[in-house]
Amino acid sequence: MKSTVPTWIEQLSQWLLELPRAQKRALMLAGDLVFVPTALWCAITLRFGIIPQNLSDQLGPYFVVVLTAIPVFVRLGLYRAVIRYLGPRALVTVTKGVITSVAFLALINQFIFVERLPWSVLVIYAALALLYVSGSRFLIRGMINYRSAGSAHRVVIYGAGAAGVELAIGLRRSGRYSPVAFVDDNHALHGSTVASIEVFAPDMLPELIREEAASTVLLALPSQSRRRRQEILKQLEPLNVLVQTVPDYSDIAAGHANVEDIRDVDANDLLGRDPVVPNERLMDACIRNKVVMVSGAGGSIGSELCRQILQLKPARIILLEISEVALYSIDKELRLLIQHLQVNVEIVALLGNAHHRQRIQEIMTTYGVQTVYHAAAYKHVPIVEHNVVEGIHNNVFGTWYSAEAAIEAKVETFVLISTDKAVNPTNVMGATKRLAEIVLQGLQQRGSSTRFCMVRFGNVLESSGSVVPLFREQINRGGPVTVTHKDIIRYFMTIPEAAQLVIQAGSMAKGGDVFVLDMGKPVRIEDLAKRMIHLMGLMVRDEQFPDGDIEIVYTGLRPAEKLYEELLIGNDVMGTEHPRIMRATEHHLPWSSVASLLEGMLDTINRSDCIGAREALMQAVIEYKPQQEIQDLVWMRSRQVSTAEKRKVTDIAAHRARHGN
Repeated sequence: MKSTVPTWIEQLSQWLLELPRAQKRALMLAGDLVFVPTALWCAITLRFGIIPQNLSDQLGPYFVVVLTAIPVFVRLGLYRAVIRYLGPRALVTVTKGVITSVAFLALINQFIFVERLPWSVLVIYAALALLYVSGSRFLIRGMINYRSAGSAHRVVIYGAGAAGVELAIGLRRSGRYSPVAFVDDNHALHGSTVASIEVFAPDMLPELIREEAASTVLLALPSQSRRRRQEILKQLEPLNVLVQTVPDYSDIAAGHANVEDIRDVDANDLLGRDPVVPNERLMDACIRNKVVMVSGAGGSIGSELCRQILQLKPARIILLEISEVALYSIDKELRLLIQHLQVNVEIVALLGNAHHRQRIQEIMTTYGVQTVYHAAAYKHVPIVEHNVVEGIHNNVFGTWYSAEAAIEAKVETFVLISTDKAVNPTNVMGATKRLAEIVLQGLQQRGSSTRFCMVRFGNVLESSGSVVPLFREQINRGGPVTVTHKDIIRYFMTIPEAAQLVIQAGSMAKGGDVFVLDMGKPVRIEDLAKRMIHLMGLMVRDEQFPDGDIEIVYTGLRPAEKLYEELLIGNDVMGTEHPRIMRATEHHLPWSSVASLLEGMLDTINRSDCIGAREALMQAVIEYKPQQEIQDLVWMRSRQVSTAEKRKVTDIAAHRARHGN
């Protein structure tokens, strides 16, 4: 929007801003040396109705007010204040200085001056001095901010409560944004003025955006439920403006963020589901005062489990991670969290691979581990499809060896983090996770003091590989946004809620349990992409809107990817004492059969036999129905090399036959 600020104001403001700090202070001091005595002169003139004559004979009062007010201003730091960020505190400082000068003037007037000034002069002087000194500063501040407002982004703030007011003040100080209106659901506020900004009803938004040329709507609703914020986002979608938000109230209250730290709309708000208040007994049961180990501690779920476990005050938390970088990151974060929470928890950060059984058993025994959350796994469907042998080795044998180590170390509870892709799998990743479940069920059936259970859920928002950060990055680059299929749907849950439910589910385990988390309604990925584009203030470019900003490109399903994910094998499910955790009853194999299958599978992967390994997977997981040829990159390359070598041998033999060599 073109600036409406007069040129002379822009030039004067720019000159003031560019002055060195010392010169700015000198300018303020010089102004006060004029304003303070001028205020007294005006007070005398107004009181007597005539302009004072022979000022040289009446200089005493003027010296008194200058020599008392100015030192007080200096002592209270009035000249250190930055004019463009001046606030109510500056007015208090000016008031203190003026009152001090009036008090001294009153004493001297009473006991020293021959010609006493009327008390009314002192009252008028106090009012005028306060007006001149403070008014001059706020006038300059307003001029500078007025200049900034001409080039700032014009925004509408949704929410005229305490957070909205604080946000408006912060934005004005920054100069980057200019709040032009408040919008609030509270009918009592409509038509009123809050922080010098008028408050309107939500249905006025389209008109406000058009008339005020606002480019952004900022949500100042940190205490609102996610469901309500989602409803508001749906109302804002068609307006073609950038929608951003202030941090959650919990982050603000904890000191992790300020109200003016505006950010893109949280993926959790897009989901719109409020987490259920956790059951404290279930949260504590497997953690408080216990030794807890998290494998895959640096991953999306593993790291969030660590954060929540730490707040439940275990005696010790073991971080097991194969990635040195990820281990360093989560270890550093947790140690800072300990300082912030002031809790006494020992952190042990260890490098290790889940399928190194001896290493895992030694760790569990040495540290007396009581609870294990096994989050270590390869989870990206296409990557595991291209690395079949490693996928099986990590997801199946890593789980088996860790479970056997837990039995030997007499661990009390072992919780496997599973996935909805384990249900009727079409890909290697899903099949390996289902087999990992079967292994634990078999071990439980074999007999063990360790309670094994599995917690199965769908996609988590903002995790590595999740579509939300991918879409956000693609939109920021200008598109296109890539969606695999128009009809693809997925279940989504926030990472904190998933971790919280995993902890509570583990506390309800009896042994061999398969817990399924209530994921709510499935989300259509195409709709999610469109919503993110609209809330970034952009339009989808398609046949209907060829001049739109961001195109959605459909790339086709990735290797072994399903259109629809499921959470249950069959329909045998029952509730638990937690409303979002269900217990599923599903078929499993006796340990003798599982052990035989694992022995055969281990032989195939040791020989890098992808065909044999997949056949063993299909035998163990009867629901596994691969929909394409093996995609393992090394295996396919070796076949190409082998075929090329055979062709070369054949060509040599044919050449020799023709030429008799």
